[in-house]
Order: sequence, then structure tokens, then C-alpha cells
Amino acid sequence: MQDYKIPAVKAFARNNAIDKTLINPSAARIGIMAAGKAWLDTRQALDDLGLDDERASELGIRIRKIGMPWPLEPEGLKEFASGLDEIIVVDEKRAVMEPQVKELLYHLPAARRPRVTGKTTPHGAPAIHAWQELNADLVARVIANRLIAHNVEMDLRPALARMDEHSERVSRLSTDTKRLPYFCSGCPHNSSTRVPEGSQAAAGIGCHYMVTWMDRRTETFTQMGAEGANWLGRAPFTKTPHMFVNIGDGTLFHSGTLAIRAGVASGANVTYKILYNDAVAMTGGQPMDGPMTVPMVTQQMYAEGIRRIAVVSDEPHKYAVGTGFATGTTVHHRDDLDQVQRDIRLWPGVSVLIFDQTCAAEKRRRRKRGTYPDPDKRAFINTLVCEGCGDCGTASNCVSLTPVETISGRKRAIDQSSCNKDFSCTDGFCPSFVTVEGADLRKPAPIKLSIAEVLSTPTLPTLDQPYDVMIVGIGGTGVVTVGHILAMAAHMEEKAVSVLDIAGLAQKNGAVYTHLRFGKDVADLRATRIGPGRAHLLLGFDMITAATPETLSCLSPDHTAAIINSHETMTADFTTDPDLQFPRDQLSTAIQSCSRSDLYSAIDVQDLTARLMGDKIAANMMLTGFAWQRGHLPLSLQAIEAAVELNDVAVDFNKRAFDWGRRLAHSPEMVDKILSPEEPVDGSLKGLLKTLVNELSSYQDASYARRFLNAVTRVQVAEQRASPGSEVLSRTVAINLHKLMAYKDEYEVARLFTDGRFEAELNSQFSGDYKVTYHMAPPLIARRDVRTGIPRKMAFGGWLKPVLKVIAGMRRLRATPFDIFGYSEERKKERARIDTYMETLERIMGGLNANNLETALQIADLPKRVRGFGHIKDANAAKTEQCLGDLLETFEQGEKQAAE
Repeated sequence: MQDYKIPAVKAFARNNAIDKTLINPSAARIGIMAAGKAWLDTRQALDDLGLDDERASELGIRIRKIGMPWPLEPEGLKEFASGLDEIIVVDEKRAVMEPQVKELLYHLPAARRPRVTGKTTPHGAPAIHAWQELNADLVARVIANRLIAHNVEMDLRPALARMDEHSERVSRLSTDTKRLPYFCSGCPHNSSTRVPEGSQAAAGIGCHYMVTWMDRRTETFTQMGAEGANWLGRAPFTKTPHMFVNIGDGTLFHSGTLAIRAGVASGANVTYKILYNDAVAMTGGQPMDGPMTVPMVTQQMYAEGIRRIAVVSDEPHKYAVGTGFATGTTVHHRDDLDQVQRDIRLWPGVSVLIFDQTCAAEKRRRRKRGTYPDPDKRAFINTLVCEGCGDCGTASNCVSLTPVETISGRKRAIDQSSCNKDFSCTDGFCPSFVTVEGADLRKPAPIKLSIAEVLSTPTLPTLDQPYDVMIVGIGGTGVVTVGHILAMAAHMEEKAVSVLDIAGLAQKNGAVYTHLRFGKDVADLRATRIGPGRAHLLLGFDMITAATPETLSCLSPDHTAAIINSHETMTADFTTDPDLQFPRDQLSTAIQSCSRSDLYSAIDVQDLTARLMGDKIAANMMLTGFAWQRGHLPLSLQAIEAAVELNDVAVDFNKRAFDWGRRLAHSPEMVDKILSPEEPVDGSLKGLLKTLVNELSSYQDASYARRFLNAVTRVQVAEQRASPGSEVLSRTVAINLHKLMAYKDEYEVARLFTDGRFEAELNSQFSGDYKVTYHMAPPLIARRDVRTGIPRKMAFGGWLKPVLKVIAGMRRLRATPFDIFGYSEERKKERARIDTYMETLERIMGGLNANNLETALQIADLPKRVRGFGHIKDANAAKTEQCLGDLLETFEQGEKQAAE
């Protein structure tokens, strides 16, 4: 190996010119060498600095492309180094070539030995960190600084200043909002990665690793086959008695059994939680490389010497008697996971919990192919009953729960297009959930518009210079697909194209970036990543991803056109933060400031596609059609349509979406016509009060509504006295007082299910002869959880509807001696909150002035935080009461300042 093969390799490289010196002036002083992707980044960096081959040669810069970075061919290297003062070695990640260059040139006489830099400066400071992702901008800075140090006859400072100015603008405008990858809707890890109170878990490799940025007391990770090794070494030296260790089924088959075997050998107290989801989901849903069933896993674990094995499944009934589990294996329903974990953590030594639930993304794929059962059932939220408390998100961790803004505050709905029918959201402690069986999703009626039949062909960009398109969006929505369709269209037109997809972890619900570079010839394209300020078009399928530093850095106020989907798609943080706000204005400002203002367009294509085509998945292709019609894509219509046909997935659907995008670009007024409501909503305070008074009259009676109106009227008078012309306090009081007075007791929940609006809401989404099942925890009959004391929800069939009608008709008994529900502590608290709020309003009105109006507004808005039902509402109320005391103190200070 050492005496013959490696010397032969070097000789082969030299005789076949594997390494090539492409720019070789006779009087060269500076040498630059790079290999692979780093070579492309280096050439792009030189282009960015204005150093073409001719200019580089004039300045005495010698450039060598390395084809074999190890072992370096020594003779060619010495020829390259001859006469140079310095060699800049551009290495990706850790240094590979730079140490070899230093070693091979070490014995040259000092006068002939060039200085070697790259990873570090001549003074030893880091220039290119091993942890950095190499790009042309970074390489350009390194090269420019070294050339300046050698006093080359070219002023590179303006180029560095432009880079610094660009970086400063991106840094200043970037927001803190991030779209992190997250578990899919209905993902088994939403449930399986929970640990009981007082326990900790260690993560492993797989989709379930994403739990480390969720609030589930799960930290660290290891390589495959070492799961839990960090705990095994720590266990003897800590007072922590036990650890859960997550390990996927694919990892188990790969090398995870070695980790479990190590655990058995160590004798540590550990439960290996095998997450059996029947797919290698992290890399796109491949099948495992061998047969493995849950019973087989139990037998394997038993053979390793493990005697406590539990199987938890969302479908435990599928395991009949005699299934073939290992001796002593217990089988449980997913609902009992917490208790199973509490029990198993007490087992000394190694135990195993197998969580059996198929990957949600795989379920969806298989259902489309007809190879997996698709339950004829869907979950639905009655938004009238919903309080927006977020407990359904806490229970399910599901990203298909979306916000719905109403005059009564934020509610929640289920995005039926992304829901994977896990149904764990129905466990949220809230009576607003129903499941619907036998229903089809209703397609909206097509909108008939007078549109031109023939659209003109726009003037398309030329490719005299490379044309760069940045496509960004949310993982799982077809971002990469659009990029590859456009790339194939370029290929079919015999144009040069490079594609770089940044989609790690399969970017489930996270940010996805596709860099597309078009050119006349492959030689025109250098780095595959679009450099700072180089993008000609940004196709932003998601506002948040479009405003990340990764995206903004590619934009230029001089020439970048930005076509943005303005739909407010919440990040996954909304699952646990019901008050999360979408920073629309901040995002829009950032994108517009970094792109060319007259070429900026923002359209809510999500709503448009839902109304025009009945499916939001068409949004990306519609926006692409919009961009094409505006003349921002260097591809012919025929080539794009041919690429869509070659893709052979929903061909007609995608063509229609693209065509709609073209028409919207041709006639922007169509957007307003499609999205404008048939009946404009009266947004004035007078209109709001009319609506709320009518609601309270239906809730109880006219006298009850007058009490509400009188209170708001008194606030209006006080507000006009303190701040003439202002209505914000009165509006806030109206919304919050209505919320308190229309508390959702048994009568109100029954009314909101039977007054006709709920049926209308159902019929707007579903068609067919469907059946409705109600999921509630009635206070008088619901069983309580033995451990927590919280009532457990129960399922009630359609027979409940007439019962609810009867209960709704009894609402006149509310707050009378015949109100059987009114004697509960919960109802007493509801009535007390109304009285407390009324008293607080009187206190505010007596001392309201311009100095404390803002504080008064915060006080008036507190009831909106008291959301939910039962124990959820009590917990929120306790937090709010503490906040009220602090705000009243601040209010009084403002009152004293006005008096002084």
C-alpha cells in the first residue's frame, strides 16, 4: 500500500492530468487551489470580485483545479508553487489539502517556499471554520483580504464594502421567526415521545430527533447503534434513577440492537422506547431493509435477556390471542401510555416499550395507492363552541390545527387537506369536537368569471448571463417538485441548469430552499448555491421562509423580483402557543426592502386555490404561473407544460393551476373580485355592538343584553372624556364583556350545537349522508381519571342532538333556583368573573385619563386569556388574576400622575 500503490496513484494522476492549472501567468505571485464543490465556489467568488481569467492573469494569480485531493500529486504541485509568494488553499469542512501542501513544500528553500493559507490567516486566526458551510461569499472575502495584503493592482475594498453592506441589511431586516421542522400531522411521535412527569429521555437518529426542540424533557443524541450510551456512562454517577431512550425501528434493524445489548451488559436502569412506525421516514419513507414485525421485536428483545416488554398501540385490538409475542409481553392502548411508562420506569435494569403506530406520511401515501385502510371518519371543530385555549394542540401536538380569527377572538379549526386522521386532537378537554362518518369533503362550486381566452406571451429573460431563481417554502408542500419541473423544462430546451435542494430531515413542515441557476452553457454556471444578491427571482411559497437570512441574503434591491404567497401559515409553535401572532408586516417589510420594490407581488394564493380549484395544494403551481406571466422565468410555456406532463402526477390539475396563475397576473383585479365577501361585514363599533347584543339576547334574553349594552355605553362616555375620538377601549370591553357574559355552560354549548349554525358549518365542508359523533365530558356523568381527577371525554352518537335541543330550550332557567347546572363551583366562578369585571370597569372609568388609557386597555383585554373549559379555564383564570393586580397598580400610578 505505502511503497507501491500510493506512488502508483500519484503517477497515474500526473500522467493523466487529473489536476489542472487553468490560469498560469509566468510572473505569478499568488496561487489559488480548490477541489470539487469548493472549486465551483472559488470560481464564483472570483467572478463576484470581478476577476475573470484575463484579469486574474494580469494580476499574477495562478489557479489550479484539483481533481484528486488525497493524496495530492507532488510534482505538479511543486510546479504550481514555483515562484509564488502565497498559496490560498480552499478546503471544504476540515482541512484535507492544506496540510498536504505544507508537508510537500516543507523542504523547499525558504526563499522558494510560499506561505500557505486558507483555513487560517498567516497569523493563525481562523479564516474558514470547519463547521461553516462553504459558499462563494465566504471564499470571496478570504481571497480579497489576501490579495489586498499583497497590494495587487486592483481595488477590492469596494467589493468587500458591498458585501458588508449587504450582510448588514440582511442582519437588520431578518426576523426572529423560524419555521423549524416538526412532526407531521398525525405523526406517532406526537404521542410516543411524551414522558411522564419526573422522567427524562435521550434522543436518537430519526424524525423523532425533532423532539429535542420541543418541550418534552428530551436531550442529546448519539450515532446509530449507540443510543443510550451517554446514559450508560453517566448512570452510576448521578442520582437520576432512570432514563427513557428513543430508538426508531429502522435504526433498530440497522444497529440499534447493539445499543440495547450494551444496556443489558451495563445493568443500568433504562427503558428503550422502540418507535415502530413501519418506515424509514426521515429520508422520505423507504421500507426497512428486512422483515421485522412487532412480535418479532419482542422475541428478539427477550432473547437479549430483557424480561419487561410492553407494546403500546393505537390499534391494540389487531393483536389477537396467540399473536406470537415473547413471554410476559403486555399490550396496551395508546391512551394508557403515561401509566405504562410510570410503571415500566420502576423496573430494575433494562426494559423495552414498543410504540406501534404507522408513520402518518406513509399512511397518507399508502391510502392514495389504496394499500392502507382509510377510515371513513374525520374530526371537526365547532368554532362557535371552541374557546381557542389550545388544549387540543397540547393533546395532539398536531400542525393541522389552524387559527380562525372571529369577532369573539381566535378559535381553532382542522385543516382537512393535511389532516392524517390520528384523532388525538379530540382528547383536548373541550366539547367543540365532533367526528363525522360517511362524509366527503365538499368541493367549492367553480367561480364563473369573464376572462380572456387567450393570454399574451410575456417577454422572457435572456441567458446572456446566468439567471438565478430562489424557490422557498414549507416542507411537504411540493416546493422541491416545482424546482425540479422547472429544471426539467430547461433541460428539455437544452439550456444549462443546476439545482440545489436544501431539505434535510425531509424538512417536515420546516423551511425548504431550492436554488435554480439557468444558463446558456454549463460553463456559465459556477457554484450551485445562489450567491449574495444574485437572485433574479424569489418564488416565496411561504412568507416566513422568504424572510429568513438564508433567503434575504440572495436578494438584491436592484434586480430581484419577489413573488410571494402572503397566506399566514403559522409555525408549529402554534400547537402549544394559542396566542402566537403571525408577524406579517415585519416579514413583508424585510422581503420588500431586500428586493426590487416595483417587482414585488404578494397574493394569498392559498385562499385563491381553495376557491378556484378546491385544493390548496395548487398554490405553488399557481404562483409559478403568475411569475411566468410577469416575465420572470427564462423558460417557454411549452417546455414547462411538457415537464409537468413528464412528471405524470395530476397533470391537468397542475396545468390549470399554472393557467390560473397566468390569468391572475394578467388581470390583478380578479384577486379582489374572487376574495371579496358577498356581504361586506360592518366593522364599526356600532355594527359590532349590534351583533353582540343579538347574540346575548339569544343567549339569555333582551334584559341580559341591555345590561351588556349599558356597561359598554358607560365605557364609551369615559373613553371620549379621556381621549376624544378613540373607540379602542370600548371595542375591547365589548368583546371581552360579551365573552364573560356568554360563558359556555351546558345550555350554551347545547344551543351552539343546535341553532343551525353548526349544521351550516358542517355542510360547508362536507357532503353526503354523514353521521355525527359528539366528544364531550358531561359534568354529571363523565368518569374521572383515577390519577389526575380530570373528567374523561366520552363519545355520544347522533341521538344526543335532540337531547341538546331540550337542554338549549332550558336556558331561561339559567341563574334561577331551577338551574341544576348553576349550583356547580364552575358556574359560580363564571358568574363571579362577570361581577368582578363589571367592578373593575367602574374602577377604570372613575380614573381614566390619557396617561393610563393604555393600561386600561390591557386590563379590559384580560378576559380573553380566560379560555377553555373546566380545569383548563381555572388554570388560565389563576394566571390572569395575578396579572390584573399588577395592572391595577400601574393604572393607579397613571391616575396619580394626572392628578399631580
